[in-house]
Amino acid sequence: MKSKWYVVASLLIAASMMLSACGGGGGGSAGGPLQSVGDGEGAVSIVAWAGYIERGETDPAFDWVTQFEAETGCMVSVKTAATSDEMVALMNEGGFDLVTASGDASNRLISGGRVQEINIDLIPSYSKIDPRLQNAPWHTVDGKHYGVPYSSGQNVLMYNTDIFAGAAPDSWSVVFEETTLPDGESNKGRIQAYDGPIYVADAALYLMSARPELGITDPYALNREQFNAAIELLRQQRTLINRYWHDAFIQMDDFTNEGVAASGSWPFQANLLKGGGAPIDKVVPKEGATGWADSTMLHVDSAHPNCAYKWMEWSLTPKVQGDLAAWFQNVPVRLEACDGTHALLGADGCANNGLNDFDKIWWWRTPTTDCGDGRMECVPYHEWVTNYVAVIGGR
Repeated sequence: MKSKWYVVASLLIAASMMLSACGGGGGGSAGGPLQSVGDGEGAVSIVAWAGYIERGETDPAFDWVTQFEAETGCMVSVKTAATSDEMVALMNEGGFDLVTASGDASNRLISGGRVQEINIDLIPSYSKIDPRLQNAPWHTVDGKHYGVPYSSGQNVLMYNTDIFAGAAPDSWSVVFEETTLPDGESNKGRIQAYDGPIYVADAALYLMSARPELGITDPYALNREQFNAAIELLRQQRTLINRYWHDAFIQMDDFTNEGVAASGSWPFQANLLKGGGAPIDKVVPKEGATGWADSTMLHVDSAHPNCAYKWMEWSLTPKVQGDLAAWFQNVPVRLEACDGTHALLGADGCANNGLNDFDKIWWWRTPTTDCGDGRMECVPYHEWVTNYVAVIGGR
Protein backbone atom coordinates (compact mmCIF):
# COMPACT_ATOMS: atom_id res chain seq x y z
CA MET A 1 0.00 0.00 0.00
CA LYS A 2 1.20 3.50 -0.69
CA SER A 3 2.04 5.58 2.34
CA LYS A 4 -0.69 7.59 4.06
CA TRP A 5 0.88 10.85 2.95
CA TYR A 6 1.06 9.75 -0.67
CA VAL A 7 -2.65 8.95 -0.52
CA VAL A 8 -3.41 12.32 1.10
CA ALA A 9 -1.43 14.21 -1.54
CA SER A 10 -3.06 12.25 -4.35
CA LEU A 11 -6.53 12.97 -3.03
CA LEU A 12 -5.79 16.69 -2.76
CA ILE A 13 -4.61 16.76 -6.37
CA ALA A 14 -7.68 14.79 -7.45
CA ALA A 15 -9.89 17.23 -5.57
CA SER A 16 -8.64 20.16 -7.61
CA MET A 17 -9.39 18.27 -10.79
CA MET A 18 -12.95 17.51 -9.67
CA LEU A 19 -14.16 21.00 -8.89
CA SER A 20 -15.49 21.44 -12.40
CA ALA A 21 -17.10 18.01 -12.50
CA CYS A 22 -19.71 18.23 -9.76
CA GLY A 23 -22.81 18.95 -11.84
CA GLY A 24 -24.70 17.13 -14.56
CA GLY A 25 -24.01 17.18 -18.24
CA GLY A 26 -22.47 14.88 -20.78
CA GLY A 27 -19.24 14.52 -22.64
CA GLY A 28 -18.69 12.94 -26.02
CA SER A 29 -16.62 13.39 -29.15
CA ALA A 30 -17.41 16.34 -31.36
CA GLY A 31 -18.65 14.13 -34.18
CA GLY A 32 -20.85 11.92 -32.00
CA PRO A 33 -20.41 8.22 -31.31
CA LEU A 34 -18.85 5.79 -33.77
CA GLN A 35 -21.29 4.69 -36.47
CA SER A 36 -19.58 1.49 -37.60
CA VAL A 37 -16.75 -0.73 -36.42
CA GLY A 38 -13.99 -1.11 -38.96
CA ASP A 39 -10.61 -2.77 -38.97
CA GLY A 40 -8.76 -2.55 -35.70
CA GLU A 41 -5.88 -0.12 -35.29
CA GLY A 42 -3.63 -2.82 -33.83
CA ALA A 43 -3.75 -1.72 -30.21
CA VAL A 44 -6.00 -0.75 -27.32
CA SER A 45 -4.92 0.71 -23.97
CA ILE A 46 -7.01 0.25 -20.83
CA VAL A 47 -6.92 1.83 -17.39
CA ALA A 48 -8.24 -0.88 -15.08
CA TRP A 49 -8.51 -2.13 -11.54
CA ALA A 50 -5.92 -4.74 -10.60
CA GLY A 51 -7.10 -8.18 -11.74
CA TYR A 52 -9.62 -6.86 -14.25
CA ILE A 53 -7.59 -7.60 -17.40
CA GLU A 54 -5.74 -10.92 -17.12
CA ARG A 55 -3.54 -12.59 -19.75
CA GLY A 56 -2.43 -15.67 -17.80
CA GLU A 57 0.69 -14.13 -16.30
CA THR A 58 -0.59 -14.47 -12.72
CA ASP A 59 -2.36 -17.80 -13.27
CA PRO A 60 -2.40 -19.56 -16.66
CA ALA A 61 -6.04 -20.58 -16.09
CA PHE A 62 -7.13 -16.94 -16.21
CA ASP A 63 -6.46 -15.40 -19.60
CA TRP A 64 -9.06 -13.43 -21.54
CA VAL A 65 -6.60 -11.28 -23.46
CA THR A 66 -4.57 -13.70 -25.62
CA GLN A 67 -7.51 -14.99 -27.65
CA PHE A 68 -8.84 -11.46 -28.17
CA GLU A 69 -5.47 -10.32 -29.51
CA ALA A 70 -5.22 -13.34 -31.81
CA GLU A 71 -8.72 -12.84 -33.25
CA THR A 72 -8.63 -9.05 -33.66
CA GLY A 73 -4.98 -8.08 -33.99
CA CYS A 74 -5.59 -5.50 -31.26
CA MET A 75 -2.74 -5.74 -28.76
CA VAL A 76 -3.88 -4.93 -25.24
CA SER A 77 -1.90 -2.78 -22.81
CA VAL A 78 -3.08 -2.14 -19.27
CA LYS A 79 -2.38 0.62 -16.76
CA THR A 80 -3.45 -0.47 -13.28
CA ALA A 81 -5.10 2.12 -11.04
CA ALA A 82 -5.56 1.64 -7.30
CA THR A 83 -8.40 4.11 -6.72
CA SER A 84 -11.21 5.82 -8.60
CA ASP A 85 -9.47 9.17 -8.12
CA GLU A 86 -6.37 7.79 -9.84
CA MET A 87 -8.52 6.62 -12.75
CA VAL A 88 -10.01 10.09 -13.16
CA ALA A 89 -6.54 11.66 -13.03
CA LEU A 90 -5.19 9.26 -15.69
CA MET A 91 -8.14 9.87 -18.00
CA ASN A 92 -7.70 13.61 -17.53
CA GLU A 93 -4.08 13.22 -18.63
CA GLY A 94 -5.15 11.27 -21.73
CA GLY A 95 -3.32 8.73 -23.84
CA PHE A 96 -5.66 5.85 -22.99
CA ASP A 97 -8.58 4.33 -24.88
CA LEU A 98 -10.70 2.72 -22.17
CA VAL A 99 -11.20 2.76 -18.42
CA THR A 100 -13.09 0.34 -16.15
CA ALA A 101 -14.69 3.06 -14.05
CA SER A 102 -16.73 2.62 -10.89
CA GLY A 103 -19.79 4.78 -10.29
CA ASP A 104 -17.88 7.26 -8.16
CA ALA A 105 -15.63 7.99 -11.16
CA SER A 106 -17.91 7.46 -14.17
CA ASN A 107 -20.17 10.44 -13.51
CA ARG A 108 -17.15 12.70 -13.10
CA LEU A 109 -15.69 11.47 -16.39
CA ILE A 110 -18.99 12.13 -18.16
CA SER A 111 -19.57 15.60 -16.73
CA GLY A 112 -15.93 16.48 -17.29
CA GLY A 113 -16.12 15.54 -20.98
CA ARG A 114 -13.38 12.91 -20.70
CA VAL A 115 -15.40 10.06 -22.20
CA GLN A 116 -17.57 9.83 -25.29
CA GLU A 117 -21.04 8.48 -25.95
CA ILE A 118 -21.18 4.78 -26.79
CA ASN A 119 -23.19 3.54 -29.76
CA ILE A 120 -24.66 0.41 -28.16
CA ASP A 121 -25.98 -0.72 -31.57
CA LEU A 122 -22.36 -1.58 -32.35
CA ILE A 123 -22.17 -3.89 -29.33
CA PRO A 124 -24.39 -6.90 -30.18
CA SER A 125 -24.19 -8.37 -26.67
CA TYR A 126 -25.45 -5.22 -24.97
CA SER A 127 -29.01 -6.57 -24.89
CA LYS A 128 -27.71 -9.62 -22.97
CA ILE A 129 -26.57 -7.47 -20.00
CA ASP A 130 -28.48 -7.75 -16.73
CA PRO A 131 -31.44 -5.38 -17.37
CA ARG A 132 -30.89 -3.75 -13.98
CA LEU A 133 -27.57 -2.42 -15.26
CA GLN A 134 -28.31 -1.57 -18.89
CA ASN A 135 -29.51 1.98 -18.21
CA ALA A 136 -27.92 2.61 -14.84
CA PRO A 137 -27.45 6.29 -13.93
CA TRP A 138 -23.70 5.98 -13.38
CA HIS A 139 -23.12 5.45 -17.10
CA THR A 140 -26.31 6.79 -18.70
CA VAL A 141 -27.13 10.53 -18.92
CA ASP A 142 -30.16 12.00 -20.73
CA GLY A 143 -30.74 8.65 -22.41
CA LYS A 144 -27.20 8.48 -23.78
CA HIS A 145 -24.84 5.64 -22.87
CA TYR A 146 -21.28 6.52 -21.89
CA GLY A 147 -20.20 3.10 -20.72
CA VAL A 148 -20.68 -0.63 -21.09
CA PRO A 149 -21.27 -2.54 -17.81
CA TYR A 150 -18.35 -4.83 -17.02
CA SER A 151 -18.51 -5.98 -13.41
CA SER A 152 -20.34 -5.47 -10.13
CA GLY A 153 -19.65 -6.32 -6.53
CA GLN A 154 -20.41 -5.34 -2.98
CA ASN A 155 -18.42 -3.87 -0.12
CA VAL A 156 -19.00 -6.70 2.34
CA LEU A 157 -18.19 -6.87 6.04
CA MET A 158 -15.27 -9.30 6.29
CA TYR A 159 -14.60 -10.76 9.73
CA ASN A 160 -12.45 -13.27 11.59
CA THR A 161 -14.67 -16.21 12.53
CA ASP A 162 -12.46 -17.17 15.49
CA ILE A 163 -12.77 -13.71 17.01
CA PHE A 164 -16.52 -13.68 16.43
CA ALA A 165 -16.93 -17.20 17.80
CA GLY A 166 -18.47 -18.47 14.59
CA ALA A 167 -21.44 -16.06 14.68
CA ALA A 168 -21.60 -13.50 11.91
CA PRO A 169 -21.84 -9.85 13.02
CA ASP A 170 -25.17 -8.44 11.89
CA SER A 171 -24.35 -4.73 11.86
CA TRP A 172 -21.71 -2.30 10.65
CA SER A 173 -21.56 -1.06 14.25
CA VAL A 174 -18.57 -3.38 14.82
CA VAL A 175 -16.41 -1.12 12.63
CA PHE A 176 -17.91 2.27 13.56
CA GLU A 177 -18.51 2.02 17.34
CA GLU A 178 -16.07 0.96 20.01
CA THR A 179 -17.33 -2.35 21.38
CA THR A 180 -16.21 -5.55 23.05
CA LEU A 181 -16.03 -8.36 20.51
CA PRO A 182 -17.09 -11.97 21.27
CA ASP A 183 -13.49 -12.91 22.12
CA GLY A 184 -13.72 -10.53 25.11
CA GLU A 185 -11.39 -7.89 23.66
CA SER A 186 -12.14 -4.40 22.35
CA ASN A 187 -12.32 -3.79 18.61
CA LYS A 188 -9.98 -0.82 19.07
CA GLY A 189 -6.93 -1.23 16.86
CA ARG A 190 -8.45 -4.28 15.17
CA ILE A 191 -10.62 -2.81 12.41
CA GLN A 192 -9.89 -1.24 9.04
CA ALA A 193 -11.59 1.20 6.69
CA TYR A 194 -11.31 1.89 2.96
CA ASP A 195 -9.14 4.91 2.25
CA GLY A 196 -11.26 6.37 -0.58
CA PRO A 197 -13.51 9.40 0.02
CA ILE A 198 -16.50 7.40 -1.24
CA TYR A 199 -16.29 5.60 2.11
CA VAL A 200 -18.23 8.54 3.56
CA ALA A 201 -21.25 6.78 2.04
CA ASP A 202 -20.59 3.71 4.21
CA ALA A 203 -20.78 5.90 7.29
CA ALA A 204 -23.97 7.54 5.99
CA LEU A 205 -25.50 4.13 5.27
CA TYR A 206 -24.88 3.05 8.87
CA LEU A 207 -26.40 6.32 10.16
CA MET A 208 -29.57 5.74 8.11
CA SER A 209 -30.62 3.19 10.73
CA ALA A 210 -28.42 4.14 13.71
CA ARG A 211 -29.65 7.74 13.72
CA PRO A 212 -32.99 7.88 11.88
CA GLU A 213 -33.61 11.42 13.14
CA LEU A 214 -31.05 12.62 10.58
CA GLY A 215 -33.48 11.67 7.82
CA ILE A 216 -30.87 10.13 5.48
CA THR A 217 -32.62 8.39 2.60
CA ASP A 218 -29.67 8.10 0.19
CA PRO A 219 -26.04 7.75 1.38
CA TYR A 220 -24.80 9.66 -1.68
CA ALA A 221 -27.21 12.60 -1.28
CA LEU A 222 -26.36 14.24 2.05
CA ASN A 223 -27.32 17.70 3.18
CA ARG A 224 -24.90 19.60 5.40
CA GLU A 225 -26.20 18.25 8.70
CA GLN A 226 -26.20 14.67 7.44
CA PHE A 227 -22.74 15.02 5.91
CA ASN A 228 -21.31 16.52 9.09
CA ALA A 229 -22.74 13.62 11.10
CA ALA A 230 -21.07 11.12 8.76
CA ILE A 231 -17.72 12.91 9.03
CA GLU A 232 -18.00 13.00 12.82
CA LEU A 233 -18.67 9.25 12.84
CA LEU A 234 -15.56 8.71 10.70
CA ARG A 235 -13.49 10.80 13.13
CA GLN A 236 -14.78 8.57 15.91
CA GLN A 237 -13.91 5.50 13.85
CA ARG A 238 -10.36 6.74 13.32
CA THR A 239 -9.57 6.01 16.97
CA LEU A 240 -10.34 2.35 16.25
CA ILE A 241 -8.45 1.98 12.97
CA ASN A 242 -5.60 -0.46 12.40
CA ARG A 243 -5.10 0.67 8.78
CA TYR A 244 -6.86 2.53 6.00
CA TRP A 245 -6.65 0.10 3.11
CA HIS A 246 -6.99 -0.02 -0.65
CA ASP A 247 -4.46 -2.75 -1.47
CA ALA A 248 -6.41 -6.01 -1.36
CA PHE A 249 -3.38 -8.22 -0.75
CA ILE A 250 -2.05 -6.11 2.11
CA GLN A 251 -5.48 -6.25 3.72
CA MET A 252 -5.46 -10.02 3.36
CA ASP A 253 -2.05 -10.15 5.05
CA ASP A 254 -3.33 -7.93 7.87
CA PHE A 255 -6.23 -10.31 8.53
CA THR A 256 -3.88 -13.28 8.45
CA ASN A 257 -0.95 -11.91 10.43
CA GLU A 258 -1.89 -8.67 12.20
CA GLY A 259 -4.94 -9.68 14.20
CA VAL A 260 -7.48 -7.59 12.28
CA ALA A 261 -10.99 -8.58 13.35
CA ALA A 262 -13.33 -6.85 10.88
CA SER A 263 -13.44 -4.42 7.99
CA GLY A 264 -15.35 -3.40 4.95
CA SER A 265 -13.85 -5.41 2.11
CA TRP A 266 -14.53 -7.04 -1.25
CA PRO A 267 -15.66 -10.63 -1.89
CA PHE A 268 -12.26 -11.08 -3.60
CA GLN A 269 -10.33 -10.95 -0.31
CA ALA A 270 -12.91 -12.80 1.78
CA ASN A 271 -13.38 -15.68 -0.65
CA LEU A 272 -9.65 -16.13 -1.28
CA LEU A 273 -8.83 -16.18 2.42
CA LYS A 274 -11.70 -18.53 3.27
CA GLY A 275 -10.85 -20.78 0.33
CA GLY A 276 -7.28 -20.97 1.58
CA GLY A 277 -8.41 -22.21 4.98
CA ALA A 278 -8.20 -18.95 6.95
CA PRO A 279 -10.88 -18.33 9.64
CA ILE A 280 -12.54 -15.66 7.52
CA ASP A 281 -16.07 -15.09 6.30
CA LYS A 282 -18.17 -12.22 4.95
CA VAL A 283 -21.67 -10.84 5.38
CA VAL A 284 -23.94 -8.08 4.13
CA PRO A 285 -25.20 -6.64 7.45
CA LYS A 286 -28.77 -5.65 8.22
CA GLU A 287 -28.14 -2.06 7.10
CA GLY A 288 -27.19 -3.25 3.59
CA ALA A 289 -23.92 -2.29 1.93
CA THR A 290 -22.40 -0.01 -0.65
CA GLY A 291 -21.14 -1.54 -3.87
CA TRP A 292 -19.46 -0.90 -7.17
CA ALA A 293 -20.87 -1.45 -10.63
CA ASP A 294 -18.07 -0.78 -13.08
CA SER A 295 -18.43 0.32 -16.69
CA THR A 296 -15.96 0.26 -19.56
CA MET A 297 -15.81 3.83 -20.89
CA LEU A 298 -14.21 5.21 -24.05
CA HIS A 299 -11.94 8.25 -23.88
CA VAL A 300 -13.17 11.24 -25.85
CA ASP A 301 -9.84 11.34 -27.73
CA SER A 302 -9.32 7.60 -28.13
CA ALA A 303 -6.70 6.80 -30.76
CA HIS A 304 -8.00 3.24 -31.24
CA PRO A 305 -11.82 3.38 -31.22
CA ASN A 306 -12.32 0.34 -33.46
CA CYS A 307 -10.20 -1.88 -31.23
CA ALA A 308 -11.94 -0.34 -28.22
CA TYR A 309 -15.39 -1.32 -29.52
CA LYS A 310 -14.11 -4.81 -30.29
CA TRP A 311 -12.88 -5.08 -26.70
CA MET A 312 -16.17 -3.84 -25.24
CA GLU A 313 -18.07 -6.54 -27.14
CA TRP A 314 -15.48 -9.17 -26.19
CA SER A 315 -15.76 -8.20 -22.52
CA LEU A 316 -19.43 -9.25 -22.51
CA THR A 317 -18.93 -12.80 -23.75
CA PRO A 318 -20.09 -15.38 -21.18
CA LYS A 319 -16.62 -16.93 -20.90
CA VAL A 320 -14.90 -13.61 -20.20
CA GLN A 321 -17.62 -12.67 -17.72
CA GLY A 322 -17.30 -16.03 -15.99
CA ASP A 323 -13.50 -15.91 -15.96
CA LEU A 324 -13.55 -12.42 -14.45
CA ALA A 325 -16.13 -13.42 -11.83
CA ALA A 326 -14.12 -16.48 -10.84
CA TRP A 327 -10.88 -14.50 -10.63
CA PHE A 328 -12.09 -11.29 -8.98
CA GLN A 329 -14.99 -12.84 -7.04
CA ASN A 330 -17.47 -10.37 -8.56
CA VAL A 331 -20.94 -10.78 -10.10
CA PRO A 332 -21.08 -11.01 -13.91
CA VAL A 333 -23.06 -8.35 -15.73
CA ARG A 334 -24.10 -11.05 -18.21
CA LEU A 335 -25.93 -13.53 -16.05
CA GLU A 336 -25.59 -16.38 -18.54
CA ALA A 337 -22.17 -16.84 -16.94
CA CYS A 338 -23.99 -17.94 -13.77
CA ASP A 339 -25.71 -20.96 -15.30
CA GLY A 340 -23.39 -23.39 -13.53
CA THR A 341 -21.55 -24.59 -16.62
CA HIS A 342 -18.55 -22.29 -16.40
CA ALA A 343 -15.55 -24.41 -15.52
CA LEU A 344 -13.82 -21.86 -13.27
CA LEU A 345 -16.86 -20.18 -11.70
CA GLY A 346 -18.76 -23.35 -10.88
CA ALA A 347 -22.37 -23.86 -9.89
CA ASP A 348 -22.30 -21.70 -6.75
CA GLY A 349 -19.82 -19.03 -7.81
CA CYS A 350 -22.28 -16.25 -8.51
CA ALA A 351 -24.23 -16.84 -5.31
CA ASN A 352 -21.00 -16.88 -3.28
CA ASN A 353 -20.00 -13.59 -4.89
CA GLY A 354 -23.26 -11.84 -3.96
CA LEU A 355 -25.67 -12.39 -6.85
CA ASN A 356 -28.69 -12.54 -4.55
CA ASP A 357 -27.81 -9.36 -2.62
CA PHE A 358 -28.42 -6.93 -5.50
CA ASP A 359 -31.38 -5.19 -3.84
CA LYS A 360 -29.42 -4.64 -0.61
CA ILE A 361 -26.68 -2.66 -2.31
CA TRP A 362 -26.32 1.11 -2.68
CA TRP A 363 -24.19 1.42 -5.81
CA TRP A 364 -21.33 3.93 -5.85
CA ARG A 365 -22.03 7.18 -7.65
CA THR A 366 -20.53 10.66 -7.55
CA PRO A 367 -22.23 12.96 -5.03
CA THR A 368 -23.26 16.35 -6.43
CA THR A 369 -25.11 19.41 -5.15
CA ASP A 370 -28.20 18.05 -6.92
CA CYS A 371 -29.88 15.79 -4.37
CA GLY A 372 -31.96 14.13 -7.10
CA ASP A 373 -35.29 15.24 -5.68
CA GLY A 374 -35.32 18.90 -6.68
CA ARG A 375 -33.13 20.10 -3.82
CA MET A 376 -29.76 21.67 -4.66
CA GLU A 377 -28.29 21.48 -1.17
CA CYS A 378 -26.34 18.24 -1.08
CA VAL A 379 -22.62 18.21 -0.36
CA PRO A 380 -20.60 17.66 -3.58
CA TYR A 381 -17.81 15.16 -3.98
CA HIS A 382 -14.88 17.57 -3.75
CA GLU A 383 -15.93 18.25 -0.15
CA TRP A 384 -16.05 14.51 0.51
CA VAL A 385 -12.43 14.40 -0.64
CA THR A 386 -11.11 17.27 1.46
CA ASN A 387 -12.98 16.17 4.58
CA TYR A 388 -11.92 12.53 4.30
CA VAL A 389 -8.31 13.62 3.83
CA ALA A 390 -8.69 15.54 7.08
CA VAL A 391 -10.13 12.50 8.86
CA ILE A 392 -7.28 10.26 7.74
CA GLY A 393 -4.81 12.97 8.77
CA GLY A 394 -6.33 13.16 12.24
CA ARG A 395 -7.96 16.58 11.80
